[in-house]
Amino acid sequence: MKGRLASERSDLARRAGAEALGAFALVFAGCGAIVTDAHTHGALGAVGVSLVFGLVILAGIAALGHVSGAHFNPAVTLSFLLTRHLPRRDALAYVAAQLIGAVLAALLLWAIWPGQPADLGATVPSIAAGRAFVVEAVMSGLLMLVILSVATDTRAVGAPAALAIGATIALDALFGGPLTGASMNPARSFAPALVSGQWHDFWVYLAGPFIGAPLGALAYQLVRGEAAAPAIPPAAVELEEVV
Repeated sequence: MKGRLASERSDLARRAGAEALGAFALVFAGCGAIVTDAHTHGALGAVGVSLVFGLVILAGIAALGHVSGAHFNPAVTLSFLLTRHLPRRDALAYVAAQLIGAVLAALLLWAIWPGQPADLGATVPSIAAGRAFVVEAVMSGLLMLVILSVATDTRAVGAPAALAIGATIALDALFGGPLTGASMNPARSFAPALVSGQWHDFWVYLAGPFIGAPLGALAYQLVRGEAAAPAIPPAAVELEEVV
């Protein structure tokens, strides 16, 4: 029994490490693109920054999806927990790792870019906070609907899954970026806010994703039909038995 528990802890630590790496890459590349765009007076532009966010997620899923499921986002992890696709122990470890990875990336950006251009990629709405909340919630819901469909439905697997999620991130960033920064991810917003001290309307980037993502997951569950079967990694099933 002790050997089994030790093995499960080791497996969870490995998967949490993958989540930290993915969140680190997301903030370093995505927020780094915002900083670079500000430093170069718009060399990347909104389209370029949107593509960076989409591509880094696509790369992260391709590299680490088979290890942890590639959440890289506390709102996504919460949604998997609420839809019973992830045990509590995993969810807590994932969120902690995501926050640590994101903050480490923001600290590295701060070390590279003295003066904190663009507040290190901190998200600040350009519209009223209430409207920004709605935009963030809807974008998070759309993202989670896509994620849950390709992660838990055996009819949607393989390379197209990574492409679908990366494309959704880029799409949301293209139309929502100029309005809210298109965060959809509390860890992505928390890290640069913590390091730069930019907390203006930060509640939008907690409430929007944490409400919108579970609603998107619920929407997919309502429409997916009987043929969809949840795909839970064997390690997660074993952990559920002891939680």
